[in-house]
Amino acid sequence: MAAGSRPVKGLVTAGETMGLVVQDTPGVPRNGESMSFGIGGSESNVAIGVRRLGVPATWIGRVGDDPAGAMIVRELRAEQVQAFATVDPAPTGLMLRWRPAPQRGRVEYYRRGSAGSHLCAGDIPDGVVAGAAVFHFSGITPALGADPHAAVRHAVTIARGAGVTVSFDFNFRRALWSEDAAAPALTEAVRSADVVFAGAEEAAIVTGTPDPLESALALEALGPRQVLIKLGAAGCLARVDGVAHEVPAPRVPVHDTVGAGDAFVAGYLAELIAGAPVERRLATAIAAGAWAVTVSGDWEGMPDRRALDLLEQAEPVVR
Repeated sequence: MAAGSRPVKGLVTAGETMGLVVQDTPGVPRNGESMSFGIGGSESNVAIGVRRLGVPATWIGRVGDDPAGAMIVRELRAEQVQAFATVDPAPTGLMLRWRPAPQRGRVEYYRRGSAGSHLCAGDIPDGVVAGAAVFHFSGITPALGADPHAAVRHAVTIARGAGVTVSFDFNFRRALWSEDAAAPALTEAVRSADVVFAGAEEAAIVTGTPDPLESALALEALGPRQVLIKLGAAGCLARVDGVAHEVPAPRVPVHDTVGAGDAFVAGYLAELIAGAPVERRLATAIAAGAWAVTVSGDWEGMPDRRALDLLEQAEPVVR
């Protein structure tokens, strides 16, 4: 850091991260077959993605006093993400990801009563949130129960009072709640946010329309100045400060789409925190999402700056 320069404020996020068991080969899971063990969680994925792009990041959550909880803290710190992890008597939640057939994935959650579902307002370090550039949360956390919902509400209140930008990603999980149950909480979150991310189908839970532009306009009318509709392989449609933007996605080989939405969010927020113009924010978001689908894993494919440049590289081997 240059003499006299001020430290860059970064991203702060809160939510549940779980242990992750992933089947190595497609088909119904079989006794004795090889599987890999890791971690995954939308909010921590975003924190890792932002940090890899050179912006400070902090994750707040609860973990169990078990190997999965220890791995979560260890991996986040290895990625230079500051972790405020309360150790809970309950076990760390678990995800099982398997593929009935190639390119057809399923996720089973074992998180009822988990450590992460006990997140509460008392776990939120007010000064950390107030000192952030952006506080980011997703629709997963309110779906976990009253206490986690209260925790992110508290964090949002602190953020807004301190002039911190609030970012929200719908991240609707049908395994956690129905569309009818989710709609009021998602609407409340949109009203509290400055930046909103949603897939077209997710946005329709609040807006009632599958049309991306109509949804963006409807969400914008609820208050946020930046609304981004993620369209997968088609790119994204955004409304930023009253101006519409459409950005196509590059064509890349798709290995695993898990984590692509989080990579998109991380790319956009990293550039937003860095003060980049909207065109650069969107370009980085699209590139990060595209990079993420080329490798397996929730967060392992989150690119750094050099990796993003390789998307434009025509020659497969740099000599």
